[in-house]
Parts: sequence; structure tokens; C-alpha cells
Amino acid sequence: MQAVFDWVVPEAEETDRLDKFLLATGRFVSRHQIQKLIENGSVRVDGGPTKASSRLRPLQRIHVEVPPPAPMETLAESIPLDVVHEDEDLLVVNKPAGMVVHPAAGHTRDTLVNALLFHCRDLSGIGGTIRPGIVHRLDKQTSGLLVVAKGDMAHLALSKQFKAHSILREYVGLVHGSPADESGCVDEPIGRHVTERKKMSTRTRKGRHAVTHWKTERRFQNFTLLRFTLQTGRTHQIRVHMAEQGHPIAGDLVYGGKRTRLNHLPTTHPDRKALAGLDRFFLHAEQLGFEHPRSGARLRFSCPLPAELEAILESLTPRTET
Repeated sequence: MQAVFDWVVPEAEETDRLDKFLLATGRFVSRHQIQKLIENGSVRVDGGPTKASSRLRPLQRIHVEVPPPAPMETLAESIPLDVVHEDEDLLVVNKPAGMVVHPAAGHTRDTLVNALLFHCRDLSGIGGTIRPGIVHRLDKQTSGLLVVAKGDMAHLALSKQFKAHSILREYVGLVHGSPADESGCVDEPIGRHVTERKKMSTRTRKGRHAVTHWKTERRFQNFTLLRFTLQTGRTHQIRVHMAEQGHPIAGDLVYGGKRTRLNHLPTTHPDRKALAGLDRFFLHAEQLGFEHPRSGARLRFSCPLPAELEAILESLTPRTET
């Protein structure tokens, strides 16, 4: 069903961009969704076409028609899912490393979305035809907890919590080296790398606010197990922040450089042997907490480290105290 909205710009309202005004109404998931609606002619100001960057004036009338979601074009596939929680509004799943969250160029099958469409068939359409229900993502080689919206109401409510940074997200990760402190905070904006466009970096022209809190869980001779709490959720945030602090995530060849290939350790070193078969990031989304979109109850979920990561910890050389 098509949704229709009408607003009148308040007389005392400061002039603002149209897309920012609409985002502030809380009726849309993202500015990207609003910009698509404007491009498609679904947004009119005083009865005429407009642009996302248009400056509004007091008493202007804004009319928005949100078309119903396009039919799902992604193939439903019978892929096993580790469902931690499910109710009428949402699912919480434990995504394995190696699974892509949604179809994209080069990954049109065997994704989490393919599995979800087979599992419940009634996902939110806000994310579009290839990302139904997806409110947030995990990297392909990161495992752990992820919440999925079944309907548009849940999708909007959860998206607002992510924007307000009220979602609890805790990760456990193994990093190279030994941070000098027991805990810390990295507060550095993240954006596209200035020359390598597939990578993110704090050295960027258009960075977005990004904050990662971390604390030490366990120290080894050549590695440290850290717990991360995300205040924001930028693309590759933990990986970028830790790599640029000199402590890249184990198994991350993109941001870790030569160090993550373990060539600095002798071939016979037990730590090199322990990580030799690691074909993923040693990064796991262990804790996830949020307010239920319908009941308002505060929910919190936890899932332990996968067995293959626990086995690596058991094999690493303990740190010798001096």
C-alpha cells in the first residue's frame, strides 16, 4: 500500500535542506531513501518538483507519496540459520563468518538475505528488493549477532535506535601486539580512503564521526584479546581504528598489511601455527541489546566465540609477566 504524508514548514522554522527536514520527521529510514523518492518525483513542494538540496521557506507545503515496496527479486534459498530469537516483529541471528549479509555485485546467492527470505518470507521492504529487513550489517568475515526487521514498523524503530546510538554492540577481537593501556577510546572520523576507494580510513576528505571503546580481556605473547563497544557504527570501524592504532585485527589482510601475514614470526613459532588456518577475521559480535520496537522492553542477547576462535586462544603463547 502506498503511504502519503503532508507537512507544512513551520513559520518559525529555520531554513533547512529538504532532505534534512524530511529525515527529521522520523518517517524515513535514511537520507538515501529520501533522495531516491525525490529523484523519482515522489516528493513535491508547493505542488512542484524539487531537489534534495532545496532550501525550505516557512509555510511551504511538502507532499510525499511513498510507493509500496517493489516485489522481492532476491531468490529464497534453504540455507541453515542460527536463530537466537524470533517474534512477530524481528529476528536475531548469529551470522557465521564467510556469509555475506545481502546480495551485491559478485554475491547474488548464499547470502543472509537469501536464507531469511526462505525462513520467514515477510521481511520489511524498506531496505529495497535486495536488502529486505536489513537494519545493520556485519562484514563477510565477521561472525556474530545481527537483528533483522520483519516489518516496516520494526525497521523504522530499530533504525532510529541505531541513529541515536542507543543500541548495545559489543565485539570480541584478537589484535596484533600489546596495547600499552588496559582500556581506551578511539575517536577518529572514518570515510573513504583518499586513493584506495575500496578501503576506509581516518585519513579522509569526508569523514563521519566514529567512536570505538575498547578494553583488554586477555594478553598473550604476540597478541591481545580485546572487547570493543561501538558508540557509532561506521563501515569497517573496528578494523580501521585498530589498524591505525598499530594493532590490526588478526586475519585482516586488508587493513593489517604485512604484519597479519605473520612473516615476522619464525615458521616454527606456535603462534604462527595457531593462526595458519585462520581464513576469517578474529572478530565476533558477541553482545547485542536494543529496545523492542513494539513492547518497548529492553532486550539483550549474547553468543560465545565460535569454536575455531576459542581453539586459537587455547593455542597461543601466554604472556610472560616480568
